[in-house]
Amino acid sequence: MASLQGFIMDITSYLEEFSLIQQAFIVGAIPALLTSIGSFASLVTGSKFSEKTYVPTMGFAAGVMLVASFTSLLIPASEIAPMSIIVVGFLLGVLLIRGLDSVTPHLHVIKGYEGPLDLRERIAKVWLIAMAVIIHNVPEGLAVGSAVSYEVGEGVSIAFAIGIQDIPEGLAVSAPVAMITNSIGIGILVGILSGVVELLSALLPPLFYGLSVSTLPLLMSLSAGAMLYIVIHEIIPDVMGSDYHEYATMGFLIGFIIMFGLDTILG
Repeated sequence: MASLQGFIMDITSYLEEFSLIQQAFIVGAIPALLTSIGSFASLVTGSKFSEKTYVPTMGFAAGVMLVASFTSLLIPASEIAPMSIIVVGFLLGVLLIRGLDSVTPHLHVIKGYEGPLDLRERIAKVWLIAMAVIIHNVPEGLAVGSAVSYEVGEGVSIAFAIGIQDIPEGLAVSAPVAMITNSIGIGILVGILSGVVELLSALLPPLFYGLSVSTLPLLMSLSAGAMLYIVIHEIIPDVMGSDYHEYATMGFLIGFIIMFGLDTILG
């Protein structure tokens, strides 16, 4: 633990030399890069895809996102802003992802299609899967960018925790796309695209950071609301309906304790 703490502190000290937007770009690149690495794993696995691998990965993601929503976003935001700002930001985050979820056609690996029914037959499955990943990665990127804006060490801890689960998640994206398109290259490309979306989302909070004193806690609580909506509405129903729901539970608990440990180390 001490070596991990020293490693993260070294990165944090290094990043203090950069501007806020540069910090967000560098830290946001951590999960983006790890997602891409996971996508390249499909070169080894080919187009094979295992629900048994996907389920604990998403459970792990849910555990990380749940802890990060509270310890790295909501609690710090409540220390610098009144509860009215926190509630408004939280609800805006929920409505943002709810709106994206409603109007954007996307395909879950287990739960299946969601979105406007009239678009279901018009859009190739590869893009439906890509849109599902984009919806998932937007709040993750917002969380990293918001945490960096608050305190760069918090952003680094979230980035690494999210990045850990992004490695198998990158494979979980690229493998089914490769299977559908019969092209590993397209699968890898979609996986990299999902990481780029995460990176771009991480740049948004710093861009709005200086507008007013309420902007940062608003963005932090917005990110928390968006992530919790993804966990409750998307991830948990998807994996708990699987035959491997016990693996999802174990993945959730591992992700929960790792994110909590990282936050405690930096606390």
